[in-house]
Amino acid sequence: MNDAKPVILKIGGSAITDKAEPLAAKTEIINRLAEEIKRADLDNLIIVHGGGSFGHPTAAKYGIKEGYKEDPAQKLGFAETHHVMTVLNGLVMDALIWHEVPAISIAPSSCIITENGKIKFFDETAVKAMQKMTFTPVMYGDAVLDDKLGFTILSGDQLVAYLAIKYNASKIVIGVDTDGLFDCDPKTNPNAKPYKHLTLAELKQIQPKIGKTAGTDVTGGMAGKIAELIPAIEQGVRITITGATKGLSIFRALTDQSVMGTEIEKA
Repeated sequence: MNDAKPVILKIGGSAITDKAEPLAAKTEIINRLAEEIKRADLDNLIIVHGGGSFGHPTAAKYGIKEGYKEDPAQKLGFAETHHVMTVLNGLVMDALIWHEVPAISIAPSSCIITENGKIKFFDETAVKAMQKMTFTPVMYGDAVLDDKLGFTILSGDQLVAYLAIKYNASKIVIGVDTDGLFDCDPKTNPNAKPYKHLTLAELKQIQPKIGKTAGTDVTGGMAGKIAELIPAIEQGVRITITGATKGLSIFRALTDQSVMGTEIEKA
């Protein structure tokens, strides 16, 4: 049995896919991350990954996030968006199993209903049973049914915050394609200054300056990510944002070692 507070790892879609190309997975990074997860050897880990160039372009093409508009083509788009997410999830699962992580995939669309885009119902039966047996649940951003909109997109970041609050997580680790948060885009500005530590008040102050990520992102890029995570920070969950594309960053963050990135705490 496992009663420890969970650690929630969010692997950003920008880190494991090339957002400039549709359906382009970075398999070497996925494999290395699986190796680091195995090395961290946590019995209380829950993994959530983003959609990157798999889920976002398809969801945008069919307007899935905005809800069902009585267009039959959208039903196919909903199914296709979910399907391509299972393809990316399959690649993540391949790597985890290969590295002997006892990971089990759970499709959010099979256990979550939203209302106006926010989680309303979550059947946690399988997740709780997996945690008790120290399996590692793996979830992802997904196309889900919605009581008001018909369907929508549930971002991995909303899911992370929801799980962190529900299960009183000890921390959230977020792996992205930069070394944390910066005052401007470090990919285009070499003089971008990193934020090493932020309180909730400081985060809210800089939030308007945080731009969107490159490529199609129906969940609002980094600005959307931060907005979804704020409720968890308000509940006292600490967050580390670090570069998943850089070797050992995720391992170090999972094992409470110093890491290049941004630490966010309530106060």
